[in-house]
Amino acid sequence: MADTTLMSIPGQVDPVPVAREITPRPDGRVDLIGLPKDQITALFAEAGLDAKQAKLRAKQVFHWLYHRGVTDFEAMTDIAKTMRPWLAERFYIGRPEVVEAQHSSDGTRKWLLKTPDGHEFEMVFIPDADRGTLCVSSQVGCTLNCTFCHTGTMKLVRNLTPGEIVGQVLLARDALGEWPKGSMAGLDTEEDRSEYRSDGRLLTNIVMMGMGEPLYNFDNVKGALKLVMDGAGLALSKRRITLSTSGVVPAMQRCGEEIGVNLAVSLHAVTKEVRDEIVPINRKYGIEELLEACAAYPGASNARRITFEYVMLRDKNDSDEDAHELVRLIKHYKLPAKVNLIPFNPWPGAPYECSTPERVKRFSEIVFDHGISAPVRTPRGRDIDAACGQLKTAAEKKSRAQRDREAAAAEVAAG
Repeated sequence: MADTTLMSIPGQVDPVPVAREITPRPDGRVDLIGLPKDQITALFAEAGLDAKQAKLRAKQVFHWLYHRGVTDFEAMTDIAKTMRPWLAERFYIGRPEVVEAQHSSDGTRKWLLKTPDGHEFEMVFIPDADRGTLCVSSQVGCTLNCTFCHTGTMKLVRNLTPGEIVGQVLLARDALGEWPKGSMAGLDTEEDRSEYRSDGRLLTNIVMMGMGEPLYNFDNVKGALKLVMDGAGLALSKRRITLSTSGVVPAMQRCGEEIGVNLAVSLHAVTKEVRDEIVPINRKYGIEELLEACAAYPGASNARRITFEYVMLRDKNDSDEDAHELVRLIKHYKLPAKVNLIPFNPWPGAPYECSTPERVKRFSEIVFDHGISAPVRTPRGRDIDAACGQLKTAAEKKSRAQRDREAAAAEVAAG
């Protein structure tokens, strides 16, 4: 079981406490969520099973955790009844604790979650006609201090563990009723198994675009996404997963080689002066270095384009000249790319305003006219602060007492 150590992060003076693979439980049991099958096998062997039994039980348990979504060992009907209490005494099947769940008028859902050691973070589900996208967090807080981003005004508390990352996906599937029919009743027929596939399901895509910089938590993000992509479990294709980075250049090559998911880059500006201001990591890894890393990203092609995220800030990065320079950079580096134009989502005290609709439309037209896709992203979940750049834990937005009063009022209203 790993512990908490200190890690230095570029641009930050003091070391930051970073949780490793597992957050210890007070009762001594080990939470199996977030652990790969070989590690589960090793834990079972350490607990007293022989090598053959440990391997078999690990395979069975892994199936129930990630294919069936069970949270109780008693539901694992192909494991002997005498073995189930043995597992429950030593191991645990966790989920992030839900502090608050909100529904937007446009169907977007946001959850405020809490780690076992009391830290809060958020995840968001965005339903569309042809897909359902889960926006997953990788850290509690953020260290990048992007000036247009509300999340960036939080300090970094720690990295999320693989279990806390993949746990968001499991929790969303719980909430959406996405597990195979009959799983909670312990049914496990071939007919049931055949029903479990991504086609036609609500949750079809994952974006690592929630709180934090995923590439500053590389190993834990990698471990979690490997579980999401495992064919024996959640079995989500790497083509349906996108990792967003603000430009941690040294880790981008590793991301392509070792994880292999789609890449999105928070570009947001085309000049050093402006990007230094709004995306401070640019002072360490400049635009040219970043775009060279994009050009070298493994797997990038016209079929798997790199997405450049570009938040539209009034009179800051939204001129015709900015649009033409964006086109020039993409063509100069011969990048298979598309651009997502994001109308700025305001938050209290924000130093910027959103570009006018006319300016956003003109910017998009310039980029499109040069053969580069540049759709304007429709803001989602603004009424629950779930839109891009708005995530910030309720612990920093309102007090626990206020949440308790709201919960009590809701109970009274419900009768």
